[in-house]
Amino acid sequence: MSIKNKSILLIVLVLIIDQASKIFIKLNFALGEHVEVFSWFQIFFVENNGMAFGMEIIGKLFLTLFRMVAVGGLVYFIYRLIKQNARQGYILAISLLLAGASGNIFDSIFYGLIFSDSYGMAATFLPETGGYASLFHGKVVDMLYFPLIKNSAGETLFFSPVFNIADSAISIAVVIILLFFRKDLNESLETKKTDIEKNAN
Repeated sequence: MSIKNKSILLIVLVLIIDQASKIFIKLNFALGEHVEVFSWFQIFFVENNGMAFGMEIIGKLFLTLFRMVAVGGLVYFIYRLIKQNARQGYILAISLLLAGASGNIFDSIFYGLIFSDSYGMAATFLPETGGYASLFHGKVVDMLYFPLIKNSAGETLFFSPVFNIADSAISIAVVIILLFFRKDLNESLETKKTDIEKNAN
């Protein structure tokens, strides 16, 4: 299988798993509802407007548009890496990063249109009265919660963020790149800088 097809397959698989898990949670859980799987792992339904792990920094519309531009840049970056015969592991790591970013973008763009809100009950798909938000203003669905360390009062000390498969893909990709492909990343950035300087001249 060519590296191009491997990249596409990885992206599609991550997107399918991410969206399937989110849609299941959205249609079966009310906001804030949770199920304890183990003492250290829960399915806990929350939604957020922000970036990975629920961080909220900038406006929703700007964030969604920024994500779309970033995903477009990653698609082009992967295309260039394939043309340059970059290492397969590096290309797949960037593909994993792209898949994660794309998964959360889908929520932001469409979920507000296709789902009702989840307050007090599970959401409805394509509700007759319309979705809970306009295009580009959907909320990202999170559900993975790992309260690994708690104090005597039962409060989580570590790890408190609730996240999703897309967030996991992004984090794993970043760790893989920093641990194993830092040199490849630096070379890619240097090549891009050189290309920009050539075009400027």
